[in-house]
Amino acid sequence: MRMVLVFFSILAALYPAAAQKSNRPEGAAKQAAPASAAAIAAQVRDYRKEHEAAIVAEFTNFLAIPNVATDTANIERNATSIVAMLERRGFSTQQLGIPGRGPVIFAQIKTPGAAHTVIVYAHYDGQPVDAQAWTGSLPFVPVLRTDSIQDGGQIIPFPAAPANYDDNWRIYARSSGDDKAPIVAVVAALDALHAKNIPLAVNLKLFLEGEEEAGSQNLERVANAHRDLLAGDVLINADGPVHQSGRPLVFFGNRGDIDLNITVYGPVRPLHSGHYGNWAPNPAYHLARLLTSMKDADGHVLVSGFYDEVTPLGALELQALREMPDNDAELMKALEFAQPEGRGRKLVELINQPSLNIRGLRSAYVGEQSQNVVPDRAEASLDMRLVKNISPDRQFERLVEHIRQQGFYVTSAEPTADERRTHALVARVEKGTGYPASRTPMDLPVARQLVRVVAEATGERVVQMPTSGGSSPMYIFENLGLPVIGLPIANYDNNQHSQNENIRLGNFWRGMEIFGALLAELRW
Repeated sequence: MRMVLVFFSILAALYPAAAQKSNRPEGAAKQAAPASAAAIAAQVRDYRKEHEAAIVAEFTNFLAIPNVATDTANIERNATSIVAMLERRGFSTQQLGIPGRGPVIFAQIKTPGAAHTVIVYAHYDGQPVDAQAWTGSLPFVPVLRTDSIQDGGQIIPFPAAPANYDDNWRIYARSSGDDKAPIVAVVAALDALHAKNIPLAVNLKLFLEGEEEAGSQNLERVANAHRDLLAGDVLINADGPVHQSGRPLVFFGNRGDIDLNITVYGPVRPLHSGHYGNWAPNPAYHLARLLTSMKDADGHVLVSGFYDEVTPLGALELQALREMPDNDAELMKALEFAQPEGRGRKLVELINQPSLNIRGLRSAYVGEQSQNVVPDRAEASLDMRLVKNISPDRQFERLVEHIRQQGFYVTSAEPTADERRTHALVARVEKGTGYPASRTPMDLPVARQLVRVVAEATGERVVQMPTSGGSSPMYIFENLGLPVIGLPIANYDNNQHSQNENIRLGNFWRGMEIFGALLAELRW
């Protein structure tokens, strides 16, 4: 595998000169834009077919750098790689430092005569990894498969130029889909525009974060401190997957998020279940009862006030929901379950409601490590997705109050011996990171034109979604007065946040074409 990466490093160094300097202002001023987004997309496609091996080489070299936000040395290596990547294309760059974390990278290209400025947001950090859970490869050693693992895709060598890559082939590596793909797609699209003498229609800025998967704890501070750099007309959020139908997706809102951990206590140490079972309190049972008190059998959250303060959707947003593909039955079949939650409502409707999710459970041991004990503690990790107008702090307080109503003594710290001896039910509730939701009106002129360009570039009807299911701290930019519009490119089954993360190359190529068309043809 090391030989493959060395080969790609050499190939990237030999990348054609036309692909290394892109859209310098003086060149942009001399050319007229093509007639349509479709024509631009076709020229980007022609360029890509001639340079696929070099584009993939740059991408896989980037994916090979470990990028967990708390791994300071490697996350800074990622930042250094991005800066070099951007400066080769003529961007001016700044690294907005964060102690102990990767910097926010700001970059821009100014276009003479451009009336508007487009900012693209993405993040270059990825989720923590469990290397042993990956199938046939490692998270930071990119491999190429002939299809998805679920559909029998086999690992094959990365072909050298002039061979082409099949659209259904997939690159498996951490952050291949979430969220390094759009960074490389944007710069590769710029290379194509430059090589085809197609000028930019807008000023372009990039705002790239290195701790999104760790809760974006410093992003708001950095953005507010450098709000002059974020002067612009629209921010495109490139994070997330396309719609499950495979059609291109434009979304206008992001859910907020807050996470928490709950620990329920039993005896001070694990006890022999024969000697002490049915006498010593079992924290796993107490936690299970607590968790089942939070939702009914249909998935409706029973925490008092949980759905209060939800901002209702407007007429245009409700129309967009009605026009979205109805693919719930197909998804249920693919995901192999018989009965969804939601009291009969569709997935797209439920995404516009707050949610409560158990994302992990732990108590004692299971499987080959099983032991006949009464556990000393049981733990659950939860996340709550928020919609517009719901405060993360208020939602957290509602859940804590619900836990108290179930008879638990609640503490935010490890309970003392006296607290454990005094209270029959003890729960430690630790509040994690969180932020509110955001939403942009769907009828803004820039929104309409962006949807038009994407539709023309892809030749497909665009799925328009009022709110994405995923969370992203777009409220920060909304508070700065920027309209925020989501434009993801990754395949919906990219396994983001899990083992075997991947990007389907057809989606990656289409992302290049979309970004190329937008940068050259977005006018309003």
